[in-house]
Amino acid sequence: MAPPPPADLPLAQRIQKLAQTLQFAWFAGHATLLLCVTRYAFSWLRMNYYGRMAQFCYRTTFLSAALTYGIVVYKTWRARQKTGAKPANVVSYLTDENVQYLLLALVWLFMPQYPIAMLPFAIYSVFHVATYTRANLIPTIMPPTKVAPAAGASPSAKPQYTQHPMSDAIGSFVKQYYDSSMSVVANIELVLWIRILLSAIIFQRRSWILLVIYTVFLRTRFAQSSHVQNSFSTFEARIDNLIGAQGTPPAARQAWETVKGLARQFHQATDVNKYINGAAAPKKTS
Repeated sequence: MAPPPPADLPLAQRIQKLAQTLQFAWFAGHATLLLCVTRYAFSWLRMNYYGRMAQFCYRTTFLSAALTYGIVVYKTWRARQKTGAKPANVVSYLTDENVQYLLLALVWLFMPQYPIAMLPFAIYSVFHVATYTRANLIPTIMPPTKVAPAAGASPSAKPQYTQHPMSDAIGSFVKQYYDSSMSVVANIELVLWIRILLSAIIFQRRSWILLVIYTVFLRTRFAQSSHVQNSFSTFEARIDNLIGAQGTPPAARQAWETVKGLARQFHQATDVNKYINGAAAPKKTS
């Protein structure tokens, strides 16, 4: 993330320089996404899912998500161009989580509404907005204060600065809640897949297409994210406990074992690492 503008510039010029960066457009996209999700939540509580404003907020949420992830993908591509690195192949691009979420945002943009699909993007945006606010917005508006050197300190010593208390509070929030929030995202993504599966079973509009696309996405997430792996393990353990209870019909136990066997076969047949020469899939950088 680029540093904030120099503190010796006037406030108006600092804000102008900040707003002219591509990173600010990324921040604005995440902020817009959060505003749209919040506004949609009010429509959802009033059960007005398909009102004009609700539909506008729903579509704008995923348009904003596509913008933000598109910016990250573009910056990654530009960085590779500047360093003269070997161009990545298609499979390598598709294993980049930023590319995955960019494509997924475009899918949701044009698919029927699934309100729960907004939540993972919103959770990510909370932390992106918080991080940008701490690293760029606050230092631009309220630059760090230089600490007076202690008596007897070397004249060549590096000057020390104190951050605004709000920056420290945001940093503590991110550090405390980031990992647990990623686990929540993984659980939501699993629940969303089940929701899409149920829609496909009753043949809702375009649900089978969406099921295929989202299954590919979730399979790739499973290969890359320990949080998603833990979510599946927890889900399996809960179903095992439920099925293992006394009084459960043998047919139900057999059906669950069949489902687990098919899932393991699917996992082995779709191991993405086989197609990128055994290299580990890149982690998300946004």
